[in-house]
Amino acid sequence: MDKQELTCIGCPLGCQLSVEITETNENIEVIIKGNSCPKGAEYGKKEVISPTRVVTSSIPVEGGIFPRVSVKTKADIPKKLIFECMKDIHSAKVHAPVHIGDVLLTNAGGTGVDIIATKEVPSL
Repeated sequence: MDKQELTCIGCPLGCQLSVEITETNENIEVIIKGNSCPKGAEYGKKEVISPTRVVTSSIPVEGGIFPRVSVKTKADIPKKLIFECMKDIHSAKVHAPVHIGDVLLTNAGGTGVDIIATKEVPSL
């Protein structure tokens, strides 16, 4: 049995969760204590079984009024693939104009998730 203490980020309450994981044969049982709402139970289970994150960064822009554009993953990705995703982001360059929501990279880091712009960058 494994036990983890987490702070829930599912809602503004920030409940202190106690998560117990028991593995028997091929079954995993997760017991959550301390959550005030159903989001806490969902968050605790996901965080210990398959943690994910939304990645934010920036990409250089050529020909724009700003030198970089802020970006994020369109959805959360497995935590273990963050560094692969960041390799793709660091090797990218885009040309202005850039609009909020534009897909700037597809399948970043082999995650199946796109990188989208979160800022407008007009051309010079």
